[in-house]
Amino acid sequence: MKRGRLRTALTVFAAWSALAGAALVGAPPAGAAQDTGRIAPGVEYTEFDIPAAKGVAHAHVLSVDLRDPRVRVDLLHPGAVAARAAVSRLADSRGAVAGVNGDFFNITETQHPGVEATGASVGPAIASGFPLKSGVPDGQRFGPALPPGTSTKDVLGVGVDRRARIDSLALDGSMRTAEARLPLGGLNQYALPVGSVGAFTALWGSVSRVRATCGTDTDRAAPCSADTHEVTIKDGRVVASAGTPGSGPIASGTTVLVGREAGAQQLRKLSLGDHVRIRHRLVAAASWVPYRFVVGGYPVLRGGEPLAGLDDATSAVRTAAGIADGGRRLLLLALDGAPEFRTGLTIAEVATAMRQLGSVDAFSLDGGGSTTLVAREPGAAAVSVRNHPSGGAERPVPNGIGVFSRP
Repeated sequence: MKRGRLRTALTVFAAWSALAGAALVGAPPAGAAQDTGRIAPGVEYTEFDIPAAKGVAHAHVLSVDLRDPRVRVDLLHPGAVAARAAVSRLADSRGAVAGVNGDFFNITETQHPGVEATGASVGPAIASGFPLKSGVPDGQRFGPALPPGTSTKDVLGVGVDRRARIDSLALDGSMRTAEARLPLGGLNQYALPVGSVGAFTALWGSVSRVRATCGTDTDRAAPCSADTHEVTIKDGRVVASAGTPGSGPIASGTTVLVGREAGAQQLRKLSLGDHVRIRHRLVAAASWVPYRFVVGGYPVLRGGEPLAGLDDATSAVRTAAGIADGGRRLLLLALDGAPEFRTGLTIAEVATAMRQLGSVDAFSLDGGGSTTLVAREPGAAAVSVRNHPSGGAERPVPNGIGVFSRP
Protein backbone atom coordinates (compact mmCIF):
# COMPACT_ATOMS: atom_id res chain seq x y z
CA MET A 1 0.00 0.00 0.00
CA LYS A 2 1.31 3.41 -0.90
CA ARG A 3 1.52 5.56 2.23
CA GLY A 4 2.11 9.08 0.93
CA ARG A 5 2.04 11.05 4.16
CA LEU A 6 1.79 14.50 2.66
CA ARG A 7 1.32 17.83 4.40
CA THR A 8 0.54 21.40 3.45
CA ALA A 9 0.94 24.69 5.24
CA LEU A 10 -2.53 25.76 4.12
CA THR A 11 -4.76 26.33 7.11
CA VAL A 12 -8.06 27.53 5.71
CA PHE A 13 -10.42 25.90 3.23
CA ALA A 14 -10.64 29.19 1.31
CA ALA A 15 -7.13 28.54 0.02
CA TRP A 16 -8.74 26.21 -2.52
CA SER A 17 -9.79 29.27 -4.51
CA ALA A 18 -6.24 29.42 -5.84
CA LEU A 19 -7.01 26.34 -7.93
CA ALA A 20 -9.58 28.14 -10.06
CA GLY A 21 -6.93 29.16 -12.57
CA ALA A 22 -4.97 25.89 -12.54
CA ALA A 23 -3.86 24.84 -16.00
CA LEU A 24 -4.40 21.11 -15.36
CA VAL A 25 -7.93 19.93 -14.65
CA GLY A 26 -7.60 17.61 -11.68
CA ALA A 27 -4.63 19.48 -10.19
CA PRO A 28 -4.47 19.96 -6.42
CA PRO A 29 -4.79 23.40 -4.78
CA ALA A 30 -1.96 25.77 -5.57
CA GLY A 31 0.78 25.50 -2.96
CA ALA A 32 -0.29 22.09 -1.67
CA ALA A 33 2.29 19.35 -1.30
CA GLN A 34 1.51 16.62 -3.81
CA ASP A 35 2.47 13.31 -5.38
CA THR A 36 1.49 13.10 -9.04
CA GLY A 37 2.19 10.43 -11.58
CA ARG A 38 1.01 8.72 -14.72
CA ILE A 39 -0.74 5.43 -14.03
CA ALA A 40 -1.28 4.54 -17.68
CA PRO A 41 -1.99 6.34 -20.96
CA GLY A 42 -4.71 8.89 -20.24
CA VAL A 43 -4.80 8.18 -16.48
CA GLU A 44 -3.08 10.41 -13.89
CA TYR A 45 -2.93 10.02 -10.10
CA THR A 46 -2.55 12.86 -7.57
CA GLU A 47 -2.74 13.10 -3.79
CA PHE A 48 -2.84 16.17 -1.57
CA ASP A 49 -4.20 17.61 1.67
CA ILE A 50 -7.47 19.53 1.96
CA PRO A 51 -7.88 21.94 4.87
CA ALA A 52 -11.48 21.52 6.06
CA ALA A 53 -13.73 22.80 8.83
CA LYS A 54 -13.04 19.89 11.18
CA GLY A 55 -9.41 19.17 10.29
CA VAL A 56 -7.19 18.27 7.40
CA ALA A 57 -8.46 15.66 4.93
CA HIS A 58 -6.16 13.83 2.55
CA ALA A 59 -7.40 13.28 -1.02
CA HIS A 60 -6.42 10.68 -3.61
CA VAL A 61 -7.55 11.63 -7.13
CA LEU A 62 -7.59 9.89 -10.50
CA SER A 63 -7.91 12.04 -13.62
CA VAL A 64 -9.24 10.00 -16.54
CA ASP A 65 -9.03 11.43 -20.06
CA LEU A 66 -11.97 9.98 -21.98
CA ARG A 67 -10.75 11.68 -25.17
CA ASP A 68 -7.90 9.18 -25.29
CA PRO A 69 -9.07 6.23 -27.43
CA ARG A 70 -6.99 3.88 -25.28
CA VAL A 71 -9.02 4.73 -22.17
CA ARG A 72 -12.43 3.57 -21.01
CA VAL A 73 -14.37 3.17 -17.79
CA ASP A 74 -16.81 0.45 -16.84
CA LEU A 75 -18.64 -0.98 -13.85
CA LEU A 76 -16.66 -3.29 -11.60
CA HIS A 77 -18.86 -5.97 -10.03
CA PRO A 78 -18.49 -9.53 -8.69
CA GLY A 79 -20.70 -11.13 -11.37
CA ALA A 80 -23.90 -11.08 -9.31
CA VAL A 81 -25.93 -8.11 -8.10
CA ALA A 82 -26.30 -9.64 -4.63
CA ALA A 83 -22.59 -10.17 -3.98
CA ARG A 84 -19.59 -8.17 -2.75
CA ALA A 85 -15.82 -8.14 -3.16
CA ALA A 86 -12.89 -5.84 -2.42
CA VAL A 87 -12.22 -3.11 -4.99
CA SER A 88 -8.68 -4.41 -5.58
CA ARG A 89 -10.02 -7.88 -6.35
CA LEU A 90 -12.69 -6.47 -8.66
CA ALA A 91 -10.13 -4.36 -10.50
CA ASP A 92 -7.58 -7.16 -10.92
CA SER A 93 -10.20 -9.66 -12.09
CA ARG A 94 -11.08 -7.31 -14.96
CA GLY A 95 -7.58 -6.02 -15.73
CA ALA A 96 -8.38 -2.45 -14.66
CA VAL A 97 -5.44 -0.12 -14.09
CA ALA A 98 -7.30 1.85 -11.41
CA GLY A 99 -10.66 2.21 -9.73
CA VAL A 100 -12.78 3.37 -6.80
CA ASN A 101 -15.70 1.95 -4.88
CA GLY A 102 -19.21 2.66 -6.15
CA ASP A 103 -22.78 2.80 -4.91
CA PHE A 104 -24.27 2.59 -1.42
CA PHE A 105 -25.68 -0.86 -0.60
CA ASN A 106 -27.79 -3.12 1.61
CA ILE A 107 -25.11 -3.65 4.24
CA THR A 108 -27.17 -4.81 7.22
CA GLU A 109 -30.61 -6.07 8.24
CA THR A 110 -30.70 -5.42 11.98
CA GLN A 111 -34.28 -4.14 11.64
CA HIS A 112 -35.44 -7.47 10.21
CA PRO A 113 -34.08 -10.33 12.37
CA GLY A 114 -33.60 -13.51 10.39
CA VAL A 115 -33.60 -11.72 7.04
CA GLU A 116 -30.36 -11.99 5.04
CA ALA A 117 -28.65 -8.76 4.00
CA THR A 118 -28.23 -9.01 0.25
CA GLY A 119 -25.19 -6.77 -0.28
CA ALA A 120 -26.95 -5.42 -3.38
CA SER A 121 -26.49 -1.79 -4.40
CA VAL A 122 -29.11 0.93 -4.06
CA GLY A 123 -29.29 2.51 -7.50
CA PRO A 124 -29.42 1.44 -11.14
CA ALA A 125 -26.38 -0.31 -12.62
CA ILE A 126 -25.20 -0.92 -16.19
CA ALA A 127 -22.05 -2.89 -17.04
CA SER A 128 -20.59 -3.04 -20.57
CA GLY A 129 -23.88 -1.69 -21.93
CA PHE A 130 -26.02 -4.33 -20.22
CA PRO A 131 -28.56 -3.32 -17.50
CA LEU A 132 -28.02 -5.23 -14.25
CA LYS A 133 -30.63 -3.66 -11.98
CA SER A 134 -32.89 -0.71 -11.22
CA GLY A 135 -33.08 1.53 -8.14
CA VAL A 136 -34.92 0.80 -4.88
CA PRO A 137 -37.58 3.19 -3.47
CA ASP A 138 -36.05 6.32 -1.91
CA GLY A 139 -37.09 5.31 1.61
CA GLN A 140 -35.32 1.96 1.26
CA ARG A 141 -31.85 3.30 0.53
CA PHE A 142 -28.75 3.05 2.71
CA GLY A 143 -26.44 6.03 3.12
CA PRO A 144 -26.81 9.68 4.19
CA ALA A 145 -30.01 11.61 3.52
CA LEU A 146 -30.53 12.54 -0.11
CA PRO A 147 -30.24 16.23 -1.03
CA PRO A 148 -33.59 17.81 -2.02
CA GLY A 149 -34.60 17.01 -5.57
CA THR A 150 -32.47 13.88 -5.90
CA SER A 151 -33.49 10.22 -5.82
CA THR A 152 -32.25 6.65 -5.97
CA LYS A 153 -32.71 6.79 -9.76
CA ASP A 154 -29.83 9.28 -10.12
CA VAL A 155 -26.73 7.88 -11.81
CA LEU A 156 -23.27 8.72 -13.04
CA GLY A 157 -22.69 7.21 -16.46
CA VAL A 158 -20.57 7.16 -19.59
CA GLY A 159 -22.33 6.78 -22.92
CA VAL A 160 -21.29 5.05 -26.09
CA ASP A 161 -20.19 8.55 -27.17
CA ARG A 162 -17.47 8.32 -24.46
CA ARG A 163 -18.87 11.32 -22.57
CA ALA A 164 -19.55 11.21 -18.84
CA ARG A 165 -22.80 12.69 -17.55
CA ILE A 166 -25.20 12.68 -14.61
CA ASP A 167 -28.66 11.37 -15.39
CA SER A 168 -31.65 9.55 -13.94
CA LEU A 169 -32.65 6.02 -14.99
CA ALA A 170 -36.15 4.66 -14.47
CA LEU A 171 -37.36 1.10 -14.96
CA ASP A 172 -39.76 0.55 -17.85
CA GLY A 173 -40.99 -3.01 -17.51
CA SER A 174 -44.09 -5.16 -17.54
CA MET A 175 -45.47 -8.66 -17.22
CA ARG A 176 -48.22 -9.62 -19.63
CA THR A 177 -50.58 -12.55 -19.13
CA ALA A 178 -53.66 -13.70 -21.05
CA GLU A 179 -55.79 -11.50 -18.79
CA ALA A 180 -53.74 -8.46 -17.87
CA ARG A 181 -50.63 -6.36 -18.35
CA LEU A 182 -48.98 -5.25 -15.10
CA PRO A 183 -46.03 -2.88 -14.63
CA LEU A 184 -42.87 -4.19 -13.00
CA GLY A 185 -41.86 -2.44 -9.79
CA GLY A 186 -38.28 -3.68 -9.75
CA LEU A 187 -35.43 -5.47 -11.49
CA ASN A 188 -32.86 -7.36 -9.42
CA GLN A 189 -33.27 -5.02 -6.46
CA TYR A 190 -33.25 -5.72 -2.72
CA ALA A 191 -36.44 -3.71 -2.03
CA LEU A 192 -39.68 -3.54 -4.02
CA PRO A 193 -42.33 -0.82 -3.86
CA VAL A 194 -45.35 -1.73 -1.76
CA GLY A 195 -47.98 -3.56 -3.83
CA SER A 196 -45.67 -4.31 -6.75
CA VAL A 197 -44.12 -7.20 -8.66
CA GLY A 198 -40.35 -7.37 -9.21
CA ALA A 199 -38.31 -9.44 -11.66
CA PHE A 200 -35.19 -11.36 -10.64
CA THR A 201 -32.87 -12.89 -13.24
CA ALA A 202 -29.72 -15.01 -13.16
CA LEU A 203 -27.78 -11.77 -12.58
CA TRP A 204 -29.26 -11.49 -9.08
CA GLY A 205 -27.25 -14.41 -7.72
CA SER A 206 -28.10 -16.93 -5.01
CA VAL A 207 -29.07 -14.70 -2.09
CA SER A 208 -32.59 -14.98 -0.65
CA ARG A 209 -35.22 -12.73 -2.24
CA VAL A 210 -37.14 -12.23 1.04
CA ARG A 211 -35.55 -8.83 1.66
CA ALA A 212 -37.38 -7.48 -1.40
CA THR A 213 -40.67 -7.70 0.53
CA CYS A 214 -39.46 -5.94 3.72
CA GLY A 215 -39.90 -2.28 4.65
CA THR A 216 -42.04 0.25 2.81
CA ASP A 217 -41.46 2.96 0.24
CA THR A 218 -40.86 5.48 3.04
CA ASP A 219 -39.58 3.34 5.93
CA ARG A 220 -36.72 0.90 5.43
CA ALA A 221 -37.21 -0.51 8.95
CA ALA A 222 -40.92 -1.33 8.58
CA PRO A 223 -41.79 -5.02 9.04
CA CYS A 224 -41.61 -7.50 6.19
CA SER A 225 -44.86 -8.05 4.32
CA ALA A 226 -47.00 -11.03 5.32
CA ASP A 227 -48.67 -11.04 1.90
CA THR A 228 -46.13 -12.33 -0.64
CA HIS A 229 -45.97 -14.72 -3.58
CA GLU A 230 -43.40 -15.90 -6.10
CA VAL A 231 -43.64 -17.54 -9.51
CA THR A 232 -40.91 -18.82 -11.80
CA ILE A 233 -41.11 -18.20 -15.55
CA LYS A 234 -39.17 -20.30 -18.06
CA ASP A 235 -39.61 -20.20 -21.83
CA GLY A 236 -42.58 -17.88 -21.34
CA ARG A 237 -44.54 -20.22 -19.05
CA VAL A 238 -45.10 -20.56 -15.31
CA VAL A 239 -43.09 -23.55 -14.09
CA ALA A 240 -43.22 -23.04 -10.30
CA SER A 241 -45.19 -21.15 -7.66
CA ALA A 242 -44.57 -20.49 -3.96
CA GLY A 243 -46.12 -18.51 -1.13
CA THR A 244 -42.85 -16.95 -0.02
CA PRO A 245 -39.77 -15.68 -1.89
CA GLY A 246 -37.04 -18.27 -2.25
CA SER A 247 -33.26 -18.38 -2.62
CA GLY A 248 -30.61 -20.12 -4.68
CA PRO A 249 -29.30 -19.51 -8.20
CA ILE A 250 -31.70 -18.59 -10.98
CA ALA A 251 -31.06 -20.48 -14.20
CA SER A 252 -30.11 -18.57 -17.32
CA GLY A 253 -33.21 -17.72 -19.36
CA THR A 254 -35.41 -17.95 -16.27
CA THR A 255 -37.13 -15.07 -14.46
CA VAL A 256 -38.50 -15.21 -10.94
CA LEU A 257 -41.36 -12.81 -10.23
CA VAL A 258 -41.76 -11.72 -6.60
CA GLY A 259 -44.93 -9.94 -5.52
CA ARG A 260 -45.99 -8.20 -2.34
CA GLU A 261 -49.53 -7.15 -1.31
CA ALA A 262 -51.47 -6.31 -4.51
CA GLY A 263 -48.60 -7.70 -6.57
CA ALA A 264 -48.76 -11.00 -4.69
CA GLN A 265 -52.49 -11.19 -5.28
CA GLN A 266 -51.94 -10.86 -9.02
CA LEU A 267 -49.28 -13.58 -9.05
CA ARG A 268 -51.61 -15.99 -7.20
CA LYS A 269 -53.94 -15.87 -10.19
CA LEU A 270 -51.33 -17.61 -12.32
CA SER A 271 -51.36 -21.39 -12.76
CA LEU A 272 -48.63 -23.76 -13.88
CA GLY A 273 -48.31 -23.62 -17.66
CA ASP A 274 -49.81 -20.14 -18.02
CA HIS A 275 -48.14 -17.88 -20.59
CA VAL A 276 -46.32 -14.84 -19.17
CA ARG A 277 -44.34 -12.35 -21.22
CA ILE A 278 -41.80 -10.21 -19.38
CA ARG A 279 -39.97 -7.15 -20.70
CA HIS A 280 -37.79 -4.57 -18.99
CA ARG A 281 -35.36 -1.78 -19.80
CA LEU A 282 -33.83 1.25 -18.11
CA VAL A 283 -34.90 4.60 -19.55
CA ALA A 284 -32.75 7.73 -19.22
CA ALA A 285 -34.40 11.01 -18.32
CA ALA A 286 -31.91 13.31 -20.03
CA SER A 287 -29.71 11.52 -22.55
CA TRP A 288 -30.65 9.92 -25.86
CA VAL A 289 -27.22 8.32 -25.98
CA PRO A 290 -27.13 4.68 -24.76
CA TYR A 291 -25.00 4.12 -21.67
CA ARG A 292 -22.06 1.76 -21.60
CA PHE A 293 -21.56 2.21 -17.86
CA VAL A 294 -23.79 3.44 -15.01
CA VAL A 295 -23.41 3.50 -11.23
CA GLY A 296 -25.76 4.84 -8.55
CA GLY A 297 -25.23 7.52 -5.90
CA TYR A 298 -26.44 11.12 -5.86
CA PRO A 299 -25.50 14.48 -7.40
CA VAL A 300 -23.79 17.18 -5.31
CA LEU A 301 -22.77 19.62 -8.07
CA ARG A 302 -24.66 20.63 -11.23
CA GLY A 303 -23.57 23.20 -13.77
CA GLY A 304 -20.74 24.30 -11.50
CA GLU A 305 -23.03 25.02 -8.56
CA PRO A 306 -23.48 22.93 -5.40
CA LEU A 307 -27.00 21.56 -4.95
CA ALA A 308 -29.17 23.37 -2.43
CA GLY A 309 -29.52 21.70 0.94
CA LEU A 310 -26.23 19.79 1.00
CA ASP A 311 -25.20 18.66 4.49
CA ASP A 312 -22.56 21.05 5.83
CA ALA A 313 -22.35 19.58 9.35
CA THR A 314 -21.49 15.86 9.13
CA SER A 315 -17.89 15.14 8.19
CA ALA A 316 -16.81 11.69 7.01
CA VAL A 317 -14.44 9.85 4.71
CA ARG A 318 -15.96 10.17 1.23
CA THR A 319 -15.73 8.95 -2.36
CA ALA A 320 -16.89 11.16 -5.23
CA ALA A 321 -16.73 11.49 -9.00
CA GLY A 322 -16.53 14.71 -11.03
CA ILE A 323 -17.16 15.52 -14.68
CA ALA A 324 -15.04 18.11 -16.50
CA ASP A 325 -14.20 19.23 -20.04
CA GLY A 326 -17.70 18.71 -21.38
CA GLY A 327 -17.83 15.14 -20.15
CA ARG A 328 -14.47 14.25 -21.65
CA ARG A 329 -12.66 14.01 -18.31
CA LEU A 330 -13.69 11.99 -15.26
CA LEU A 331 -12.24 12.82 -11.83
CA LEU A 332 -12.40 10.13 -9.15
CA LEU A 333 -11.73 11.22 -5.57
CA ALA A 334 -11.31 9.06 -2.48
CA LEU A 335 -10.39 10.48 0.93
CA ASP A 336 -7.87 8.81 3.19
CA GLY A 337 -9.22 6.96 6.22
CA ALA A 338 -6.01 7.05 8.31
CA PRO A 339 -6.70 8.22 11.89
CA GLU A 340 -5.16 11.68 11.38
CA PHE A 341 -7.44 12.34 8.39
CA ARG A 342 -10.57 10.47 9.46
CA THR A 343 -12.68 13.58 10.13
CA GLY A 344 -12.95 13.85 6.35
CA LEU A 345 -15.26 16.30 4.61
CA THR A 346 -18.92 17.26 4.74
CA ILE A 347 -20.97 16.69 1.58
CA ALA A 348 -20.98 20.45 1.04
CA GLU A 349 -17.17 20.46 1.26
CA VAL A 350 -17.02 17.57 -1.22
CA ALA A 351 -19.02 19.64 -3.72
CA THR A 352 -16.65 22.58 -3.23
CA ALA A 353 -13.59 20.36 -3.56
CA MET A 354 -14.83 18.79 -6.78
CA ARG A 355 -15.61 22.22 -8.24
CA GLN A 356 -12.12 23.45 -7.33
CA LEU A 357 -10.68 20.42 -9.11
CA GLY A 358 -12.41 21.60 -12.29
CA SER A 359 -15.63 19.57 -12.16
CA VAL A 360 -18.79 21.10 -13.56
CA ASP A 361 -20.93 18.23 -12.27
CA ALA A 362 -20.11 15.94 -9.36
CA PHE A 363 -21.58 12.82 -7.79
CA SER A 364 -21.29 11.33 -4.31
CA LEU A 365 -20.55 7.62 -4.00
CA ASP A 366 -20.47 5.39 -0.91
CA GLY A 367 -18.03 6.50 1.79
CA GLY A 368 -16.86 5.57 5.26
CA GLY A 369 -15.37 2.10 5.40
CA SER A 370 -16.21 1.56 1.72
CA THR A 371 -13.99 4.39 0.46
CA THR A 372 -11.16 2.81 -1.55
CA LEU A 373 -8.97 3.96 -4.43
CA VAL A 374 -6.71 1.48 -6.19
CA ALA A 375 -4.15 1.96 -8.96
CA ARG A 376 -1.23 0.09 -10.47
CA GLU A 377 2.31 1.10 -9.69
CA PRO A 378 4.47 1.46 -12.84
CA GLY A 379 5.40 -2.01 -14.06
CA ALA A 380 3.13 -3.80 -11.59
CA ALA A 381 0.81 -6.61 -12.67
CA ALA A 382 -1.83 -5.81 -10.04
CA VAL A 383 -3.32 -2.73 -8.41
CA SER A 384 -2.45 -1.52 -4.93
CA VAL A 385 -4.65 0.37 -2.48
CA ARG A 386 -3.57 4.01 -2.49
CA ASN A 387 -5.66 5.33 0.40
CA HIS A 388 -6.02 3.91 3.92
CA PRO A 389 -9.51 2.39 4.28
CA SER A 390 -11.00 3.70 7.52
CA GLY A 391 -11.81 0.19 8.76
CA GLY A 392 -8.16 -0.86 8.50
CA ALA A 393 -8.77 -3.09 5.48
CA GLU A 394 -10.80 -3.05 2.29
CA ARG A 395 -14.53 -3.49 2.78
CA PRO A 396 -16.21 -5.80 0.25
CA VAL A 397 -18.53 -3.72 -1.94
CA PRO A 398 -21.11 -4.58 -4.63
CA ASN A 399 -19.61 -2.46 -7.37
CA GLY A 400 -17.10 0.19 -8.33
CA ILE A 401 -15.81 2.33 -11.18
CA GLY A 402 -13.04 0.64 -13.13
CA VAL A 403 -10.52 2.54 -15.25
CA PHE A 404 -9.03 0.67 -18.21
CA SER A 405 -6.16 1.75 -20.45
CA ARG A 406 -4.45 -0.01 -23.36
CA PRO A 407 -0.69 0.46 -23.84
